[in-house]
Formats: sequence, structure tokens, C-alpha cells
Amino acid sequence: MNVHFVVHESFEAPGAYETWVKDRGYKASYSRVYNHEPLPPSADGIDLLVVMGGPQSPSTTKEECPHFDAAAERELIAKCVKAGKAVVGICLGSQLIGEALGARYEHSPEKEIGKFPIALTAEGKANDKFAHFGDTPEVGHWHNDMPGLTASARIIASSEGCPRQIVEYSDLVYGFQCHMEFTPEVIELLIAASEPELRALTAHRFVQQPRALRANDYEDMNRKLFGFLDKLMIAYAGKRMS
Repeated sequence: MNVHFVVHESFEAPGAYETWVKDRGYKASYSRVYNHEPLPPSADGIDLLVVMGGPQSPSTTKEECPHFDAAAERELIAKCVKAGKAVVGICLGSQLIGEALGARYEHSPEKEIGKFPIALTAEGKANDKFAHFGDTPEVGHWHNDMPGLTASARIIASSEGCPRQIVEYSDLVYGFQCHMEFTPEVIELLIAASEPELRALTAHRFVQQPRALRANDYEDMNRKLFGFLDKLMIAYAGKRMS
């Protein structure tokens, strides 16, 4: 299996996704767009496309951020979906998936930064890919926005601060507004890039400060992410063989 990562900023690193790729013996390729690395011209050679988060939004223009081309990323996502590839988007990536499928992203009711519980919906509890999550797993967050919903989208999980934490667009395409890939190393990168922002957000009820962010245990949510990804790849392999 080849997993292709679209990485928008060095501090929005793939984290536990890379651990999973290495542990499973899969191959990884990258478009580190902050280094002006190109996006793949097609879905050929990609089994799983993972589109990471970033401080941008889907409406960020190239004039505002020269290394971020939202239209090109939407096109790549659409190509992968049409070709029957597995696609996972995190935060900004989840919003771009929705947009690629015709659903506009929206602002989340609350800003969330830290580790807080999400609640699986009835559809989430009925979905085998999330059977190991439990009803209210604690996961990472670092966002202001949330993905749009297509007519066929299903909300898998929500939180008190955001009604769209995990969205299923199809059985191979998922948007995670939450960050289950966080590791202590990724958290340090994010803190270093965001300390002034964090200091200005002390009044927000769903924003943790650096001390709390460093104290969180991220391993359990990483394991839950690995289980989801394993099931996603089983579903993908089954579709490819049928």
C-alpha cells in the first residue's frame, strides 16, 4: 500500500499516521507544499490519500498563502475519490474533502485546542470501523472550522464544541475535524508555532494552554486511529479485488 501525505506546514506533521505506515510496512510519499513540493498529477500509485491540517482555510487564496493551492488540492481529492482510492482528511484536509465533493466548509461554533471527548452518533456506533472507539473517546483538537456535509454524508462523531468531528462521505472517504494523530512531538511543534495565539485564548473553555497540552496522554487515541485505518485498508482492498 502507498500512502500519500499532503502536508501544509512543518508543524502540522502526520505524527501517528507515519507510525502506522511504518508499523504496517506500507510505503509513504509526500507533497510537502510548504516546501513547494508538487501534488501528484493523478491518483495513480496512491492507495490512501491523507490530507493534513494547517492554519489555512479552504477559502485561503494563493495571494494570502503562495504555497497553498486549495483548488489543486480539491482536484486531487476528487480524482482519488473518483478512482476509488481511500481518502482521509484531517482538520483543513477534512474541509477540503467536503469542498471537493460540493459541500462548503463552515465555522465551528467553538474554537477547540487540546484534548477533549467526542461522542459517537448512532450512525457512528453502528459503523464497524469505529466499533473499538467506545461511546466518548478523548481525542486531540486544534481548529476553528468544520467540514461541510454532502447529501449522503454521515456524521460519525460530534463534540460539545463542534457538531462535525468525524464525517463519513463514503465507506472509503472520511473527514476528521479532530486530530487523532497528535503525539508529544507534534504537540511541541504546534506549541512553538502558536504560543502567542494560545496566550490570547485563555478565556475560551475548550482551549488548553501549553502545560496541559504537554500533560495529555495521546497514545490511546493513536491506537484507536490505527484500528480505524486498518479497517479502512481492509475495506479498500476488498473493493479493489471485487
